[in-house]
Amino acid sequence: MSVTNQTDILLDSGTNELEIVMFMVGTGTFGINVLKVREIIQPVEITETPNRHSHMKGIIRLRKEVIPVIDLAEVLEYQAPEQTGQDKFIIGELNKMKVAFHVHSVSRIHRISWEQIEKPGELSRGHQAHTIGIVKLEQRMALLLDYEKIVMDIAPQAGIDKQALTQLPSKDRSIKSIYIAEDSPVLRKLLEDTLCEAGYTSLHIFEDGKEAWQALQSKAAEEEIIDLLITDIEMPKMDGHHLTVRIKEDPVLKHLPVVIFSSLISEDLYHKGSKVGADAQVSKPEILELVQELDKLLFE
Repeated sequence: MSVTNQTDILLDSGTNELEIVMFMVGTGTFGINVLKVREIIQPVEITETPNRHSHMKGIIRLRKEVIPVIDLAEVLEYQAPEQTGQDKFIIGELNKMKVAFHVHSVSRIHRISWEQIEKPGELSRGHQAHTIGIVKLEQRMALLLDYEKIVMDIAPQAGIDKQALTQLPSKDRSIKSIYIAEDSPVLRKLLEDTLCEAGYTSLHIFEDGKEAWQALQSKAAEEEIIDLLITDIEMPKMDGHHLTVRIKEDPVLKHLPVVIFSSLISEDLYHKGSKVGADAQVSKPEILELVQELDKLLFE
């Protein structure tokens, strides 16, 4: 089952909508953005690898690619049901990596607004903080997981490489005021730490696009200087594409440089960020490229 052909109508005009693939792990209902999904396949033979992480079942060969398999039941500490024959592998692509998420069933695709997604509170988030959104549907709720964190826990090399920052030329980056919209707690912390290490220390960080938009409007009304915004795409309440549209249509904020920093920056989606007016787009976890783009926009 391929889902990539269903993304064309999404995000073209920053509509603040997304489509999610609904699936089950144990007794839990979860969702994953269609834009992260390359295809959904029947389980195939897994080759076990030595000394692998406990959440990783092994690897599979899909056509010419070797792909690791992550057992979401292990990640989430859910009991696997008795064999039902409905298990699926969701082949996802994020942070320039392909992974297969083993789930117990896949139901359907829902088109929803980011306004229907609430940020989880501390109690509902869970002790490992894997939940980043609660999807409110008519009949039920589903959880959006922090898939980047799940992958980074297993493969830390998929995260941000701070060593790359040693290649940067010296600049007084502390004079620039940067706003950041990022919903993943893990990536917020990584982004804050690495940007500070690069010298960008005047950071204002928000958990979703709506919070960032409200803060930008407030600061603009007070005529305070904001030099640049970094935004993720996937965020509860308001996604990064819609946030970019709002900024570029605002008579006061329209000249604010916007950099999209997301695991969803692939060749076929890059044009959608350009269409909504993003000044630069960088794929996670390329932190050196991100800082280089900031330097270009702020110092050249």
